[in-house]
Amino acid sequence: MARKSKKKKRKKPRIWGAQPLLIIIWTSCLFVTASAFALMMGYMMLDLPPILQLKNYEPPMVTEVYSSDGKALAYWYTQKRWPVHINKIPKRLINAFLAAEDARFYEHRGIDFIGVLRAALKNFEAGGIVQGASTITQQVTRSLLLTPERSWLRKLKEAILAWQIDGTLTKGQILNIYLNQIYLGGGAYGVEAAARTYFAKHVQQLNIAECAMIAGLTQAPSKYNPLRHYKRARRRQEYVLRRMYQEGFITEEERDRALAYKIRFKSERLHPPAGSRYFVQEVRKDLLARYGSKRLFNDGLKIFTTLDSRWQENASKLVKEGLKTIIARHKKDRKLKANIQSALLSMDAQTGAIKAMVGGTDYSKSQYNLATQGRMQPGSSFKPIVYSTAMEKGLIQPNTIIVDEPISLKGTDNDKMWEPQNFDKTYMGPITIRTALTFSRNIISVKIARMAGINAVINQARKMGITVPLAHNLSIALGSSAVPLIQMVRAYSAFVNQGQVVTPQMIEQIADRHGRIIEMLDPEFRRALDPVTAFQMAYLLMGVVQDGTGRRAKAVGIPVGGKTGTTDNYKDAWFMGFSPELVTGVWVGRKDRKSLGRLETGGRAACPIWTQFMKTTLKDMTKRSYDIPDGIAFVPVDRHTGQIVTPSPENEKNIVWEALRKDSLPPLHPETGIWQNMPQWLRGIGSFFRLGD
Repeated sequence: MARKSKKKKRKKPRIWGAQPLLIIIWTSCLFVTASAFALMMGYMMLDLPPILQLKNYEPPMVTEVYSSDGKALAYWYTQKRWPVHINKIPKRLINAFLAAEDARFYEHRGIDFIGVLRAALKNFEAGGIVQGASTITQQVTRSLLLTPERSWLRKLKEAILAWQIDGTLTKGQILNIYLNQIYLGGGAYGVEAAARTYFAKHVQQLNIAECAMIAGLTQAPSKYNPLRHYKRARRRQEYVLRRMYQEGFITEEERDRALAYKIRFKSERLHPPAGSRYFVQEVRKDLLARYGSKRLFNDGLKIFTTLDSRWQENASKLVKEGLKTIIARHKKDRKLKANIQSALLSMDAQTGAIKAMVGGTDYSKSQYNLATQGRMQPGSSFKPIVYSTAMEKGLIQPNTIIVDEPISLKGTDNDKMWEPQNFDKTYMGPITIRTALTFSRNIISVKIARMAGINAVINQARKMGITVPLAHNLSIALGSSAVPLIQMVRAYSAFVNQGQVVTPQMIEQIADRHGRIIEMLDPEFRRALDPVTAFQMAYLLMGVVQDGTGRRAKAVGIPVGGKTGTTDNYKDAWFMGFSPELVTGVWVGRKDRKSLGRLETGGRAACPIWTQFMKTTLKDMTKRSYDIPDGIAFVPVDRHTGQIVTPSPENEKNIVWEALRKDSLPPLHPETGIWQNMPQWLRGIGSFFRLGD
């Protein structure tokens, strides 16, 4: 009987159910999720700053201030930096930085692992830290996104951000940021500022030796500053040139030539026109109030002012010469030289642009701007405002007769009488308004102010741009209230502009860092006088120059008008005047408020400075005549009686052709002979102001 072979029973494979499989899957998912969450939390705990801001990199930049003719007046900044696009930075300068800081810049992803290993080996061999491994990308990260603290956490952040930046920006963008951001000593940020600071050049003008010198500064800008530590800087430059040669950026010949080149250091210096710091300070104050310091000192604005550098140089020079002349006349007054001061302000009457400003004799000794901040008694130069008030109200005409005589009026103290006097303490009797203004008769001015009313005079002064407090008594007629020169200049602009005063302005144009215009000069006018009144006053003030206290101004050579001003004991000397295009004012006085010296009147002390300055402006002026408004009639008047007369050879010397209101005249007919006998020069607009021809 065949034996049945025993068969081994095989174990059946254990089949897992669905539940254990799900547990494994869920556990794996939880582990991955937890790990991802942990990594995410760790990353968030690093508190990394966003890097998107680097795409629109606009660092703090120097604001530049220029004169109207393009001369640099000042640089304002918190960081001295002029960003230059990478395309305009020479390749030799880029290569110098790459050789010195990151030769494998185009090969790594923000972190140079090979460089790290090489630096570690070098440091191990040297037994200390002799070489770093920070890439240019890491330096950008450290400079713009992180604090300067030294810690492993910061290094970790730096590495992560460098990796991100390299993946987000192009190599060109990273280099652009680096070369414009880096601090290079001497207050210079970025390569353009460094080129200006050390060599007075733009980056495009740097040679290889200079490029290597600048690139060598990155490691320790203060330590290697060539202006202070030349030997250290030289050794560092040699290292950079050697690295440039080793990396193939320059040939051996170029390296040797650069090593032999004798570098000449020269810092960029501004040479603004003399005396312009007063003007620049006024511009700065104005823009700080309107733009704020952050924008003004960081946004890289280009500010073109109204100042003309040539005019400013002339103004400063002529003021100094004028003061020397006064000092020479009073050699016995030993304190005069130390105390004498002057201010000048010249403004374009059509735009309000301030073309020249002298705020004092020495800005380094006193920053107080006498042209804008100073308040000085204008004396008789205030009288045209008084006359304008009465003329505007129809109370007087240029040929009106008023008696110049002693008067006694109630003073501010009712117990005392006020008895004003003329400068020469004489009286001319019945005279015309023209004569009174030409010879600056105080009594007539007081009478006119009394006739018009003190409130009316003050209101008229306000309309003409004088905002400071004014005396509420008749002494206002003699210029007793202190007024800034700039406000007097504005007031006189009404006589040139047919009754409209123009606001003085110092800004011609402002552009942002991209060249977009954000502000342009927009003349601001305000009606202050009737056009006929304004012209009559201008015509009368030309008489002051032709025949009166402002005779020295005739030397200008074109029709000009103006008024002198002198205060008690010769403490203040003024000349306020105008040409068809320009209004200029000059004041001379002393810091200690003592007398300038006997007979130092406005006509003697201030008018010569005004005249010499105005002569220098003629070549830039195109207008030689004044616009005549409708409503003016030129009529022959007897200069003594004020009566309209018929010209004849017998009375020719006594006749003045007066500008009168047409509506105030009786009907005039050609057969009277008045118009036929009018001088030819008066018929032409170009030169009818030559009184006395």
